[in-house]
Amino acid sequence: MKCFVTGGAGFIGSNLVDRLLADNHEVTVYDNFSTGALSFLAPVLRNKLTIIEGDLLNDFHLLREMDGHEIVFHFAANADVRFGIDHPGRDLEQNTIATFNVLEAMRKKNISQIVFPSTGSIYGESNIIPTPENAPFPIQTSLYGASKLACEGLIEAYCEAYNMQSWIFRFVSILGERYTHGHVFDFYKQLSSHPTYLDVLGNGEQKKSYLYVQDCISGIFHALNTSNDYVNIFNLGNFNYCKVNDSIKWMCDYLYLDPELRYTGEDRGWIGDNPCIHLDISKMTKLGWEPTVTIKEGVIKTVRYLENNPSILERK
Repeated sequence: MKCFVTGGAGFIGSNLVDRLLADNHEVTVYDNFSTGALSFLAPVLRNKLTIIEGDLLNDFHLLREMDGHEIVFHFAANADVRFGIDHPGRDLEQNTIATFNVLEAMRKKNISQIVFPSTGSIYGESNIIPTPENAPFPIQTSLYGASKLACEGLIEAYCEAYNMQSWIFRFVSILGERYTHGHVFDFYKQLSSHPTYLDVLGNGEQKKSYLYVQDCISGIFHALNTSNDYVNIFNLGNFNYCKVNDSIKWMCDYLYLDPELRYTGEDRGWIGDNPCIHLDISKMTKLGWEPTVTIKEGVIKTVRYLENNPSILERK
């Protein structure tokens, strides 16, 4: 199968590309390299892989390069949740408008299947924990979540209007190899710079769920192989959650550090930060998938990767 992967040089996208090539698919990576890295694709450069540097906002270029593909894995996005209020147009452009351009190119090139990573942030601050896919429609609390929900709506409407098929995955935070942003990254970078103290946004009691990247990839392919509706929507997460303070302890124990913890606030770290994220994954487990790596193991694997790849801390 000939696969078109937007954001294929990024954290999750490059791990997805590894799996597609291992399964002997032909892959085109389309990435603007604003956050992705060519080095993430270095292990597979000799395989059936084409790499194109391009911007999803350039719809003419996108249309030309998508020609001849059978399925789109649309993994390009602005994932900067924390600083969304500082540049409110970025989520709209890089997430929603970019997704519209992808769907339009698919329509014009008669490509009927799309895989899309959404986010658990679309549930806002749900009253149902763990939160299922059919939870009451939420009030949006972040520009990132709102933009991703708009993407979901566009994809669903295109499936109805143009006989397309989609797999939409609402992720918790993903951890693992090639991880380049998020609180574990931020904490590790701080501890590398000043191991005697750690600044923690919020009070450390925020409840977060995490998923190891290889479990994430296996969940995507399991759903692709077992669900065949026009629109397939699944939560991807772990069985439980941890507190931010738990993750700090695991990291510090692994690194043999005992820093002073300097908290900055109350039950959330920034505007739009959700103090409790825990998704119900029973819809996926009923299909026969479940995560194999615990949250603690995922945190340690991530710290070990960052420890062995110090140059990644210097990336913008």
